[in-house]
Amino acid sequence: MFSKLLGRKASAIANPRVPDGSRVYAVGDIHGRLDLIEKMHGLIAADAADFDGSRKVVIYLGDYIDRGEESRQVVDFLLDNPLPGFESIYLKGNHEDSLIKFLSDTSIGSAWMRYGGDSTLYSYGVTRSSASRDQRSLEQMQAYLKRNLSTRHLEFYQTLKAGHIEGDYCFVHAGVLPGVPLDEQKEENVLWIRGEFLGSKANHGKVVVHGHTIRPEPEVLPNRIGIDTGAYSSGILTCLALEEDSQSFLRT
Repeated sequence: MFSKLLGRKASAIANPRVPDGSRVYAVGDIHGRLDLIEKMHGLIAADAADFDGSRKVVIYLGDYIDRGEESRQVVDFLLDNPLPGFESIYLKGNHEDSLIKFLSDTSIGSAWMRYGGDSTLYSYGVTRSSASRDQRSLEQMQAYLKRNLSTRHLEFYQTLKAGHIEGDYCFVHAGVLPGVPLDEQKEENVLWIRGEFLGSKANHGKVVVHGHTIRPEPEVLPNRIGIDTGAYSSGILTCLALEEDSQSFLRT
């Protein structure tokens, strides 16, 4: 349940902090760019080399797949190459949500492919075709994906978290619905929301760190920090680094 993942805090936030002795890294939307996540892991490891605290955490904000050509390979890399000495926390993005739904419901297939799902299917060995949007073709692609999706990949997608808390920060993929306590947020909102959240100046109880909405630079506001810099097309994958009350960025 989402209520078990996010706690409630109603007080205003001044100088938000992560827990003492911790350094926390949040990585934005990867979207099938294996080259960029490999590079980012190197940047994080180098940045953390001089850290003498007790706890290092890396939080991935979802959208590991779609759009980029190496979606399956990104998941393999994350599973096979966790950062040594780090806690790794994997959040669900709307693109992973679409893959999971497609496994049982072909009706979302055409829409999913329009926003990048065709690249993920291709990375799992499903042949691309401009004429592959009819029901029979969608059923064939669904069956092929099921056959080619390894057990560990399926478990990875099925066990992704909706959100995570570190001190005064809440980490989700897309955002939260303003005016709704964090422990009452619906998963649909934290995976898909844009306008109501992006335009809100409300205090959400935590500073919300999110991806999902592309900006050319990290977007730092009093109530939220957006770090999706469109890696799949820009070549710039962004990571937010937090320690005590400090904030900094790593970029590929």
